[in-house]
Amino acid sequence: MQVAVLGPGGVGGLLAAVLPQALVVSRAPLTEIRLRSVVLGDRTTAVRSVRTLTDPTDVLFIATKATGLAQAIERIEAPPGVVVPLLNGIEHLAFLRDHFGDVVAATIRVEATRVAPGVIEQTSPFLRIELSGHPEVAQLLNDHGIPAAVTEGEAQVMWSKLVRLNAIALTTTAYRAPIGTIRDNHRDDLLSVIEETATVAEAEGATIDVGAIAEELEQAHPELLSSMARDVAAGRPPELDAIGGAVLRAAERHGIAAPTVARLVEAIRRELP
Repeated sequence: MQVAVLGPGGVGGLLAAVLPQALVVSRAPLTEIRLRSVVLGDRTTAVRSVRTLTDPTDVLFIATKATGLAQAIERIEAPPGVVVPLLNGIEHLAFLRDHFGDVVAATIRVEATRVAPGVIEQTSPFLRIELSGHPEVAQLLNDHGIPAAVTEGEAQVMWSKLVRLNAIALTTTAYRAPIGTIRDNHRDDLLSVIEETATVAEAEGATIDVGAIAEELEQAHPELLSSMARDVAAGRPPELDAIGGAVLRAAERHGIAAPTVARLVEAIRRELP
């Protein structure tokens, strides 16, 4: 199976380090990726990188930030067999389907960060990919140590992650604090975001166990910080519109009030340059 990875950041770099002979589509040339992972171990993998994908591929994993997606896909010139986007949010699916023939709903749960070009740190005890189809892609991932499964229902795949992510991202970014501090000082907001987003998710066709998500975030290590909070702290454009904005637009479609989500999104937006 010919595999390419667009975007060698935390998620893309992890995939390229693990999947055999994955072709990395990157603006900057790479010859190797060094991975330090609590799940997969430490390894250095030789890779081949190209600025523009002109080779045919069976699977293209897209692991860019939502803020850079439109520009990144301009460097995909050869149509891939199936596109597996591992981005935050949900609205990128429709965007990608306007450009590619076969786009499968997929999510990844992991904390992985590019700490330097070609150097990836994966620090979370969890790593899992869910897809709404293409079991052969799940098998490829499982064969190389990345837990993956096919889950029935596109809405279930996407919103199961977004409920959890929206709560972590909005609270840790708005209050500029890790999840432990959020639990201690802003627990009501955390639980409200979970509940509001779950209500929207259910209107979109997903079944969400609010109690299970609340318990998971209760048990999360106290220094857990969202990538959105890290982006804001570093002065990078955050994925606020792709995460919180997408939830608010879906809420509006269904006539659902999400006041805590709206308040935190606005608070974050006011602090952006």
